[in-house]
Amino acid sequence: LIVRHAEKSGDKSDIHLNPRGFQRAAALRQLFPARFETPDFLFATKASAHSNRPVETIVPLAKALHLEIDDRFANDDRAALAKELLSNAAYAEKTILVCWRHGMIPALARELGVANPPAPWPDTQFDHVWRIGYRNGAVAFTDAPQHLLEGDAVTSFPSNNSRSEEHTSELQSRQY
Repeated sequence: LIVRHAEKSGDKSDIHLNPRGFQRAAALRQLFPARFETPDFLFATKASAHSNRPVETIVPLAKALHLEIDDRFANDDRAALAKELLSNAAYAEKTILVCWRHGMIPALARELGVANPPAPWPDTQFDHVWRIGYRNGAVAFTDAPQHLLEGDAVTSFPSNNSRSEEHTSELQSRQY
């Protein structure tokens, strides 16, 4: 499962969530297991001079699930993260939630085997979950709105023919 960090202020020097972002972070727990599989592992973009929002977004979820947040991968290290997730046996047959910065989410999805993810991720969209599943050598991708806060999206991103396609791959059965 991949989510974008929650809402931010319009101030480019502010690396934190805004009040609505903290509301979304607190509400994320409602998604599990009601709408998505409960994560076994949590990953977030490493804090930088530009943002700590991915970590802040999943801190309440981590506390609720009693999980640690792995934040050792920088925003540009999406290939290293994908390699870790796809090659480390500890993640086989597990559900993983990754919270990332929106500019790199489509590229991260490609690194995880999605042939044609929606791109670019819209600048003002904070309320979607991308599910990437692996079964019998096929990669399945879906996009779903979170429906957590008033005003959240009610539909998926506009289609670019990747939403319901299954792509052949040599990947083990895992879910992100």
